[in-house]
Formats: sequence, C-alpha cells, structure tokens
Amino acid sequence: MSERAALDSILPVRGFCIALPTPDRMDEFVKFIETELAPRHVNTLVLRVEYKYKWKSRPELIDTLALSKREVKRLLKVCKQNNIKMIPLIDLLGHQSGRGGLNMLLKTYPEFEETPAEFSNDPARLPMNGFNMRSYCPNHPDVHKVVFDVVDEICEVFESDIFHAGMDEVFDIGNDKCPRCAGRDKAELFAQEVWTIRNHLASKGRKMWMWGDRLLDGRTIGLGRWEGSYNNTHRAIDMIPKDVTICDWHYERADVTAALFAMKGIDVMTCPWRNPQAAVLQVEDMVRFRQNTAKVMKPRFRGVMHTVWSNVGTFLDGFYGKNEDKSQGDQTPWEAFRRMYDRIALLPEE
Repeated sequence: MSERAALDSILPVRGFCIALPTPDRMDEFVKFIETELAPRHVNTLVLRVEYKYKWKSRPELIDTLALSKREVKRLLKVCKQNNIKMIPLIDLLGHQSGRGGLNMLLKTYPEFEETPAEFSNDPARLPMNGFNMRSYCPNHPDVHKVVFDVVDEICEVFESDIFHAGMDEVFDIGNDKCPRCAGRDKAELFAQEVWTIRNHLASKGRKMWMWGDRLLDGRTIGLGRWEGSYNNTHRAIDMIPKDVTICDWHYERADVTAALFAMKGIDVMTCPWRNPQAAVLQVEDMVRFRQNTAKVMKPRFRGVMHTVWSNVGTFLDGFYGKNEDKSQGDQTPWEAFRRMYDRIALLPEE
C-alpha cells in the first residue's frame, strides 16, 4: 500500500485552508502547492475567495486584487496534477465586515444588512475587540438571489462539488431592530439559513461545509465568545441537516468537540491554526476517534484541516523564513503547519 493510500484510510481529509492568493504571489503559491502541499500528501485545499474574483454573474461585487478565471484555472490545474481537491469558501450570513470595513456584498447592497443603524464606523465604538462583524439578513427577500449567483459561479470555476459557506462568528442575528427578524429564535434563524444554503447546493449536486463554532454552547463547554455561541444559536445543532460537514476549529487548545458533532450524526474535521502543540494533539485525537469508536461513527470523523488567517504573502514569507518578526516564537501558523504534517507523516508507520 502506498503512503498516500495508507493515510487515506487513517485520515481521509488532510486539508489546508488559506486566502485566495493575490496576482503578485501566484507563482510562489503554485510552487508551494507543488513543493510543500503535495509532498505532505495534502489532499484538500480550501481557498477563501470572498469577493476576490472577477465575477461574470455579478461584476458589481468584484473586489480589489481579484483573480481572473484563467488564474483560478491555473491553481486548479496544479491541484489536479497533485490529486488535491480545491474547494471555494465565501463567508455567508456573518463576517460581512472586518477591520477594513464592509465587504463587497454590503457595500454594494446595503439594504441586505441585518441592522445597518446599529453600528458606527467610529473605530472607538466597534464591538468585538475592534472587529465590526456585520451580517446580512437571512430573511431579506433578495439576498439569496445575489449570493447564490456568486456561489454557483465560483463552484463551476473551481469544478467543485463542495462549497464552504463559512458561517462562523455570527454575532448579529435575530436583532430586535431588524424588521424581518425581530423576536425570532436565533437558533431557528441560524438553522434556517443553513438549510437554505444546503438546499440550494443540493439542487446543483453539491455538498456544504461550514465552521462549527455557532453550534457549540460556549458557556457549558468553556469556550470563548468567538469559539462558541453565547446567543443561543448552539441549539441549532439539533436543527441543521445531517449531511453538512463541520470544520471544527480550535486554535489554542485541543478541545474534543468533534465527538459531539459525530454523535449528532454529522461529519466533522478538526481545524488547528497557530499552536503547534495543539495541532499535533488534534491530529492524534482525530486518529483515536476513528480507531476507538463504533463502526457507524468512524466515517463521520473526516480528518484534519490546517487554517491560515493571513494573506498568502504573509504566510509564505513566514514559512520560508523571510519574516524578521520572531516575537511569536513557535506559535505561528507556518510552524503549526510543519509540525502537524510531520506528525501525520508518521501515522502509517504506527
């Protein structure tokens, strides 16, 4: 049995998630796929597209530094050559703004915002540690027509039967000042949006991936407000479709919440970031879950996916030692990536 085939039976998903590269870092990123991802037997590449693509269906949503279809096909070609599945990610529902202000959807269609009057653009008043994470209203009658145009287009360009819908860190949901959502149960609203996206994807023969933090009870499990829900959306774990796949991220500690999702009948993978020690534990835990569970449970534990929350340039500079800032020590996404995949490489010999 080849090393790759052995790994496929131990950890079916061995992923890497990062932003879509900017045009000026394309050559470096293609080389990184060929010389770093492929030799480590990474088989899944999730690219955070957002609105950095030259849309044909919705040209009004094209963001700066957008990639062309030809550039995306270049990435797809190198992934296919190395048996890596390339999956697009666009944040739906939440994360419609960040440090840089509104994203392209709400800039272009401000009427889609859940509660536009709630937020000030004065940096001193931004909630959530300086972030201003606005949401679109899931009950706006026109929002899905627009959003699903770009979802369909990017899935076609990626030739992907999987779409990652994001859906993490949704703080503004069911707001009392929203004329459509006031008084609604937040868990039901969240689950309703998961079903809406899932059903649209299913109608095109595609599957849905999403982050899992809004489905975890932050208080009971002891998670922070980013990593778990404090506004009751966690009850949606019993309302969402069972055929979505959860990307269960934990960045400072190897929390074992993957078991919760699997016990609910939902496929799950664990996602580290910048803590190498936690990343190694998360790999080992996922292997143990698959080894020490009932036959019906094993396939639900899908594997692991490393996540990067900078742009491609920052990650590559760090990975190749071009970053002079050593203040983080070994607590960096590039060191976590190395150690995580070094640990995975040892699994077939155990």
